Amino acid sequence: MTPCFSAQHEPTSEYLSRVEREEELTWLRNQVKVRKSLLVFGPEGVGKSRLLRSFVDLQPLALYVAQIRSPRELLLALLDALHSTARAAKFPANFTALSTTSLKGITQRALDTQPFMMVLDQLNGPSRVVTGLIKDLHQHGRTPVIFASRSPHMEDIGTLQPLCADKSERLELKNWPQHIGLEFAYREAERIQVQASNLETAVHLLVEWSDGNPAAILQMLKMAHLPQYRIGDQIKAHILYLDYRMGRRS
Repeated sequence: MTPCFSAQHEPTSEYLSRVEREEELTWLRNQVKVRKSLLVFGPEGVGKSRLLRSFVDLQPLALYVAQIRSPRELLLALLDALHSTARAAKFPANFTALSTTSLKGITQRALDTQPFMMVLDQLNGPSRVVTGLIKDLHQHGRTPVIFASRSPHMEDIGTLQPLCADKSERLELKNWPQHIGLEFAYREAERIQVQASNLETAVHLLVEWSDGNPAAILQMLKMAHLPQYRIGDQIKAHILYLDYRMGRRS
């Protein structure tokens, strides 16, 4: 079997910048200096969560919430993030047993103690109750909100749209151009040890079909290990892609 691709050179500065979203991260950090609420949007798998986590790692007063299903879940996640922040206010020993109303009061008081910001990931069609709570915690701009969505449309971000009404308060994450997608695919193929005699052809096809989406590229490369997508020492790229599109992502 032909060995998988092996990089003969160090990653280019453009590649590292694109993969690490350095330009977008700089934009976020500059924007929050003026305490603006911001929307990060883009297709599934483009890297919104990774960008937000990188941002939070650089901002000690950023409170990250991975996912929101209910007002209570949001409040508990924020309090947990506040509790782990050294400068945060003290909380009752067992705040998880308190009512939602009490949790909201504690959260609002804690948010007033420092210039915190809320970072809300995977926002997808939130209920009016949830968006109402977020706007209450936003407190007329005192606690800015950075949130992620698949698109800037009303149905995806609900009644939070006015928080980022201006286009300058929205950051669109796009899929990578083909040359960056190819370098990423080759490096990931090497990392997870995908081997095939037609690897180069298969990689080019998968990157083209993925439209440069990082998560799609990686998922299809992982599928390339499975026996149903192999014939001898070759990858059955077309069948693999069809199954990927149909959601058969073993």
